[in-house]
Amino acid sequence: MSVAEAQSVPTIIRRDYDKRLMLVTGRANPDLAYRISDKLGVGLSEANTKTFANGEVYCRYDESVRGADVFIVQPTCTNVAAGLSTNDALMELLALVDAAVGGSAHRVIAVTPWYGYARQDKKSSPREPISARLVARMLEAAGIDRILTMDLHSGQIQGFFQKPCDHMTGLFMLTQYFQDLGLEDLVVVAPDAGRVKLNKRFAAKIGADLAILNKERPAQQVAEISYVIGDVAGKTALLVDDMIGTAGTLAAAAQAVRDAGASRVYAAATHGNFSGNAWENLATAGFEQVVVTDTIPLPPGAPANVRVLSCADLLTNSIRQIFTDGSVSDVFGGENQLF
Repeated sequence: MSVAEAQSVPTIIRRDYDKRLMLVTGRANPDLAYRISDKLGVGLSEANTKTFANGEVYCRYDESVRGADVFIVQPTCTNVAAGLSTNDALMELLALVDAAVGGSAHRVIAVTPWYGYARQDKKSSPREPISARLVARMLEAAGIDRILTMDLHSGQIQGFFQKPCDHMTGLFMLTQYFQDLGLEDLVVVAPDAGRVKLNKRFAAKIGADLAILNKERPAQQVAEISYVIGDVAGKTALLVDDMIGTAGTLAAAAQAVRDAGASRVYAAATHGNFSGNAWENLATAGFEQVVVTDTIPLPPGAPANVRVLSCADLLTNSIRQIFTDGSVSDVFGGENQLF
């Protein structure tokens, strides 16, 4: 074989390559990450995260991430126990993503079950930012390959990403919980017209009737409920929403359905983003139970009627499908598009 012929033969580099999954956590919700780790059967990789005295966030992986699929469990929420604010959690997530990209990870997946700034998904007034879109751009600029999230405040947030956005839902966990309670004369109450589709599906899953609250927002974080559309008299009302914040609106909704004749009132939401005077509002609202998932860690002082369901199984199954290039929608039988 001549030199010219030898040079024309393609060189084949053979290499046995085993995919490697790494699961890491920031400080926003490490308990959830540990639950996922146990169910996934993968040890939680160490990431050194801290906040300097001047408020800057720092992180460093304690082991190599080269060639690995790195799943970073970090909802962008406040964690009172860790002294972490929402913005700290977001910045820490960005730093963890950047460090993984710089460490030559094969793929970087943000596991962000609570997507912060989700309520700022459109311009309600002139000269407002669309902060949910801004956060998406920041995550993609940092280098994520995809994001795994749960029950976004609105469906259009998925369109803010150019990378794949896997949208999970806590609907089936919550409906199963209330089915197991075996409540009689149950009516699901939508907090406003924008949540009717979600609540209609919720009601259908548990075989309940549907009612709607007529709600208006004269100002940010201020809600006025004028009346109930539907029959709740003598029934058990279940208020269903995607998240609970200060619980002021939730308490007002509970009073509205009681005034309409409801005998007992429950509440359910995927995200328990309890903030401000939430505990005081819930303490006086008289709920039988307030049921949320563990996408966000509970702040201290939670009332005894707050129940927390873990979404670790759901996220574990989704992570497994992403890692093995399987179908994430199969986790829900294709029923995860709620909007």
